Amino acid sequence: MSVKHGLLALLERGSRYGYQLRAEFEQATGGTWPLNIGQVYTTLARLERDGLVHALPESDGGQRPYEITDDGRVELTLWFATPISPADRPRDELAIKLALALTTPGVDVRAVVQTQRTATMRLLQEYTRLKGGAERPGDLAWRLVLDAMIFRAEAEVRWLDHCESSLARYAHIHPIPAAGGVSDDLAPAETTRETTKR
Repeated sequence: MSVKHGLLALLERGSRYGYQLRAEFEQATGGTWPLNIGQVYTTLARLERDGLVHALPESDGGQRPYEITDDGRVELTLWFATPISPADRPRDELAIKLALALTTPGVDVRAVVQTQRTATMRLLQEYTRLKGGAERPGDLAWRLVLDAMIFRAEAEVRWLDHCESSLARYAHIHPIPAAGGVSDDLAPAETTRETTKR
């Protein structure tokens, strides 16, 4: 979800201050996507420039609430009605990192894979723990966000397993020199593993 459309969705409920928007955004995502207040106000400024929100007069406390405009409602309706395409998602930095690790001299690709797997498994455990605490009916939105993150983490672990087995098969058939980015000990270790599997 883009921050822009997230803020528009929150403003559809009624006018809000920047700090209210940040708190409600984090509440809606179960704290899994923290925003800093600067990001909120920068996004609001862009939305106002584009005519999607309108700043109201400052309150007695000096805070300025924002409200969604008719154009903002049209934009929000289009966003909800349009599927997310791969081009709308950020590039997969992990896939790019592993691809570059294969061709960068002196990089142990197996270590890169293991380091990422350990980090992803920790995240998966944390998401699962958080999900256990979201049992109230009102927590459905948070649970759905956590489910999406859990499924992505599980898919990433499966993909990392696939990467490791692909590296093992490749090293068994075409030994990769250390200058190619895979450590010298990859081929023998993985060849032994492949032989053991047979």
